Amino acid sequence: MAKYSDIKGFTVQTLSSDTAASQAAAGSWSSGGSLNSARRGLAGSGSTTAALAFGGTVTASSALTEQYNGSSWSEEDDLNTARRNLASSVNGSTTASSAFAGYSTANSALHEQYNGSSWSEEGDLTIARNESGGCGTTTAALSFGGETPLTPGSGPHSVKTEEWNGSSWTEGGDLNTGIRGNSGLGLQTAALSIGGQLDPPLTNDVESYNGSAWTEITDMNAAKNRPGTGGSYTNAIAFGGDAPPLTAATEYYDGTSWTEVGDLSDARSSGAFGGGAPTGISDAIFAGGNTPGNTANTEEWAAPAVFGKQVEGQLFYNSTADAFKETITDVPAGTWSSGGNYPISKKGVGATGTRDAALGFGGTPSTAVTAEYDGSSWTAGNNMNTPTYYRWGAGTQTAGMAAGGGGPPFKTETELYNGTNWTEVNEMNIGRSYAIYNVGTQTAGFFFGGFIPENPNATTTENWDGTNWTGGTAINSAREASAAWGIQTSAVMAGGTTPPGRKDTVESWDGTSWTEVAEINTARSYVGGGGSENTLGIIYGGDEPPQSAKTELWNGTSWTEIADLSTAREALGNTGSASAAIAFTGGSPSATNVSEEWNAPLGNKTITSS
Repeated sequence: MAKYSDIKGFTVQTLSSDTAASQAAAGSWSSGGSLNSARRGLAGSGSTTAALAFGGTVTASSALTEQYNGSSWSEEDDLNTARRNLASSVNGSTTASSAFAGYSTANSALHEQYNGSSWSEEGDLTIARNESGGCGTTTAALSFGGETPLTPGSGPHSVKTEEWNGSSWTEGGDLNTGIRGNSGLGLQTAALSIGGQLDPPLTNDVESYNGSAWTEITDMNAAKNRPGTGGSYTNAIAFGGDAPPLTAATEYYDGTSWTEVGDLSDARSSGAFGGGAPTGISDAIFAGGNTPGNTANTEEWAAPAVFGKQVEGQLFYNSTADAFKETITDVPAGTWSSGGNYPISKKGVGATGTRDAALGFGGTPSTAVTAEYDGSSWTAGNNMNTPTYYRWGAGTQTAGMAAGGGGPPFKTETELYNGTNWTEVNEMNIGRSYAIYNVGTQTAGFFFGGFIPENPNATTTENWDGTNWTGGTAINSAREASAAWGIQTSAVMAGGTTPPGRKDTVESWDGTSWTEVAEINTARSYVGGGGSENTLGIIYGGDEPPQSAKTELWNGTSWTEIADLSTAREALGNTGSASAAIAFTGGSPSATNVSEEWNAPLGNKTITSS
């Protein structure tokens, strides 16, 4: 029998608290490949294996863009406008990055986005700024602080924040202190502004943004201007900067305090930086900068794989609590955050896949449009053969399935998706619609309920075996527009409507029979849902009426209301699990293209004997 240490790589450890052990605190810097052009005042995004560096000063403001593959830099398509001291969506990638603000011949409001091959000009900031902070993604970026044209009450440096929603910039909550030369990290709803310059001294100030307001939090140990950063708002590093003199110091933030850790090899500021993830810091990159004088040097940060109590399934003994604990997904503590906008505004879009690899298809008015999600943005795929709406789905983004929909006439067509194209296969036995959920796989699907003209609000079910559809066990309560999730042998169906009334009824499938179980708290139809089997899942949105933002958790026994969607909506595209789901499009009440991502954090549960 395998030992726990063989599986996990360490024994069950004795620890004094439940807080996450610091991997970043034990990290260090090493040399990477040099930029082709030495420069300072540039910006960047990405990680130690896939990064971008763009803009800056060579002998004058530069438009140069370079891409890093983990060992060397290659020159790519230039920015449209040369500039220095610009900001970026630090959590971008080599195929999706943003560059905004900076200095060209004057403070700039320009905003450009990179798609993996070229830069395109997008909507400008409302305020031209230089030496500002930035972070976020290409569809949800954040710009804050900087040197700007003076505005009444703003002081010598700006307090203004702007939020990018994928199409335009709007004003967010002001910083507490006007600043320039500050650096940013994190997401639009969970960001940090670190260091910078006041008027005139440098500062060690740190502020945290929650999507609407900035809060002053624990200062760094040392004041610094134009440092590099990486990680999330509760698990981050800040490195280099102008102290003065230039510094090589790195500080690690654990969500409470700052600790000095391994230094850079070169003391410098104003380099391109990126790394880590919205959830933490394990790697980072710092390229170019001022040493003083331009440098092409690149350094890579790596944290060792040591025990950290935020790996699901880990066991440890808390000596203070005198209890054994397990790290689990804490679904009740989950929250919704902004995702990339869907290519079109629709209701009744079908879906399948996972939160970070979702597939959307169809929608009303009837369309054949297909789109794929990569965890930050949607990309158009090849159209379905049958334009329609309210389609059932199953499978993954690269092995997906869609069936039924429309009305009238109600579709029997079934299509399979291979990650590129849709292919028509054998049709369902009964045409049906109003079932925008996904249950099963491309070779083992399960379709139940919905609307059938001959038998409105059907109880009939059909099973797909990879080739044919066959009839299955009827549900107990006829309905359409329900939420559902699961597989052929274990599923849940919740809510829906038998016009004109909304239903709170829930049924659980065990592979043999349907059983009515505890009702949802709020009766509603056209609701989204996510889960894997009949013991754990969530439902969200729907029509009560009016449109709902409510999210409810199913634990296998009962329902509990948890965090709401930001945008109330019904007939929404939906897929994923109880810990990682995506809600997109829908009626709010008019059709929207907005996406939201559900994320449940890890937590530590006391193990009790039974």
